[in-house]
Formats: sequence, C-alpha cells, structure tokens
Amino acid sequence: MSSDAATHRAAPWRSPLAIVGVAALILVWCALWGSFSFANVASGSVVAVVAAWPVLGQASLAERVRPVALLRLVGPVLADLATSTVHVAWEALTPTDHTQESVIEVPLPSEARAHLLVMVIAITLTPGTAVVDADPDSGVLYLHLLHDDRRSATTRQVERLAALVAAALPAADTSSQTPKEATS
Repeated sequence: MSSDAATHRAAPWRSPLAIVGVAALILVWCALWGSFSFANVASGSVVAVVAAWPVLGQASLAERVRPVALLRLVGPVLADLATSTVHVAWEALTPTDHTQESVIEVPLPSEARAHLLVMVIAITLTPGTAVVDADPDSGVLYLHLLHDDRRSATTRQVERLAALVAAALPAADTSSQTPKEATS
C-alpha cells in the first residue's frame, strides 16, 4: 500500500467531525451508565470506535454524512414528533373518536431507497403514522394512518423526508465503477 493510500485511509479519523462524533458517542455511553468515570470513558471509547468503524473505515466522513443537510432532516423530524404527539394525545383524551384509520402505499424515490431503514424510523417515530410493511425491491412503504384525511399531506411529508435523507446521507454511486471498484 502506498503512503498516499495509507494517509487517505487514516485521514477520516483525524477530521474534526469524526473527533466530535466519537466524543459524542463516548458522552452518550457515560450518560447511559450514569457516571463519568475512567472505566466508562475507556469502555465508551472502545464502543465508539467500533460503532464508528464502518463509516470511518470505509470512506471519509464528508462522503458519508453531510452535517448541514442532516440538521435539515433532524429539524422536521423533531417538529413532526412534537406536533403529532400533541394530536395523538388530544385523540386519546377526547371522548369522541375522530380517527379514520387507513393503510396507504407511498413509493420512495430511487435516491432514498438506499436509506430505507432511516425512512422507516423517521416515519414510525411520528405518532399517528406507522410503517406496517416496506418492499425494498420496489421502494414502496405501506403506512398505517390514524386519519385518512391526512393521506395527501402524509405522502408529501414522506417525499420531503426522502429528499432530506438522500441529501444528508448520500448513497455511494456504484453505477460508474467497475465491479472490482464497487466491492472494494
């Protein structure tokens, strides 16, 4: 391996974003254990490096995650979570049942299909909407809605989330690579 190739592979670990990401994982580990001790920092470091290895060991973090676009994704997901929680709580507390449940099918654009799991999590996180099935081959999500009259708004929201996910987590383009490059 040439020294340029070795430097290129080591560079993702030295980026400020990688250091902040690993440090954040260590802090989360310590918070989960409830104390900031040497043992928790040491074990958290091991867990953080192992967790970050698939991303940082393959390509530069900038190629895998776009931080500004990721913030543009997290904002709407959190806003949906807050407003949907209020709506579902209101439904639960009012004596009259205003729900009209339905299952709809929403096709994902091709650029979001690589992130099917992220889409399922983002959608299911929102109260009142749940992914009941997903077809990875066709990229179709089947969603359970509490309010059928929100069908078109939900479809637009899923399309918006798909665009945000694709922008935040660009998929590797293997169409222009040779088979050997695509697997290495």
